[in-house]
Amino acid sequence: MPRDNDMLVRQSTMSETKTVQQRNKMLALKLAGIAFGMTAFGFAMVPLYDVFCEVFGINGKTGGKTAALQQQIDTSRTVTVEFLTAVDRGLPWDFAPVVQKLQVHPGELHHVSFKVFNHTGERVVSQAVPSLSPGLATLYFNKTECFCFNNQPLEAHSGADLPMSFIVDPQLPADVHTLTLSYTLYNITDKLAPAVAAN
Repeated sequence: MPRDNDMLVRQSTMSETKTVQQRNKMLALKLAGIAFGMTAFGFAMVPLYDVFCEVFGINGKTGGKTAALQQQIDTSRTVTVEFLTAVDRGLPWDFAPVVQKLQVHPGELHHVSFKVFNHTGERVVSQAVPSLSPGLATLYFNKTECFCFNNQPLEAHSGADLPMSFIVDPQLPADVHTLTLSYTLYNITDKLAPAVAAN
């Protein structure tokens, strides 16, 4: 009888061990799937952003209305525009705005720049993806020139100044006093055809 009990205990322990191992395998597979999904989303971010902006028309390009906006400068009102930067993981670049914030009158054309430096030993091509908050402000923040409109190639151990010009539309709602423009740089070198990446 004791042997039967020992055998039952061993079988039960083996069964529990198998169940735990199966659960661990399932958890490892789920975590690997999540990691793969996040990596794929990071790679898809730039093209998805381009398509989204083209479909909804919120890429911030003025579409030729610069002169019209400048004729409506509202000197009675001041809006704070803040600039933030980030670099995607795995891209060893420095990236920062030259000016952290500006006080602007809606309708005025302003020029700012951002500094980047490539710490790698090879040429890298990046793409900047902008984000503006509050979200409603995307309809009233117009870029006349922006490094985010194009890919940004940078040679090994070199830096650059990236220009951006903008106008805040005078029609910006009166209760919006601060706009925060942030850019994230993504490494897109591997996504480009060899001939394009070399240009």
